[in-house]
Amino acid sequence: MGGEMLEIVDGEGRVIGRAPRSEIHGDNRLLHRVVHVMVVNSSGDILLQKRAMSKDVAPGRWDTSVGGHVDAGETVEYALRREMREELGIEGGDTRFMYNYIHSNPYESELVYSYECLHEGPFDFSREEIEEVRFWPLEEIEEALGRGVLSDNFEEEFRRYLDFLRGRGTPRKDPG
Repeated sequence: MGGEMLEIVDGEGRVIGRAPRSEIHGDNRLLHRVVHVMVVNSSGDILLQKRAMSKDVAPGRWDTSVGGHVDAGETVEYALRREMREELGIEGGDTRFMYNYIHSNPYESELVYSYECLHEGPFDFSREEIEEVRFWPLEEIEEALGRGVLSDNFEEEFRRYLDFLRGRGTPRKDPG
């Protein structure tokens, strides 16, 4: 994992350098690209994944359906498909770009490209990275906010997702 190469980008997603993941994580001045996918079912419930305790960020917390780095040399679209396949076993699937934003905390800074995918399952999830997956109704997620059950990243993502659904989001630009 420490040898995984990521691209350092500016706020518009233009590549300005490269560094190993081990250098980027821990230095929030190094902005890097990630993809998030909100997998929803026909009822509008969101599939969340419970992160494995071995994860270096938010172990044991419920998180976005799919989330992962855009590796050096990859397009956002390629990383999106790769992460959906690796994390949940989703091949193909209709996705739509929603928005992008910068998420920053003392540990890292990410340029997040967020998508939505309608999928009912079943899911063949990575047991090395994920303990459990299940659909959560929006009301249940709202009740869990701020209680330490959800990852900080997902709480921010969820608020943006609700704004997007209500037509108040700021889409910015589709990287594809």
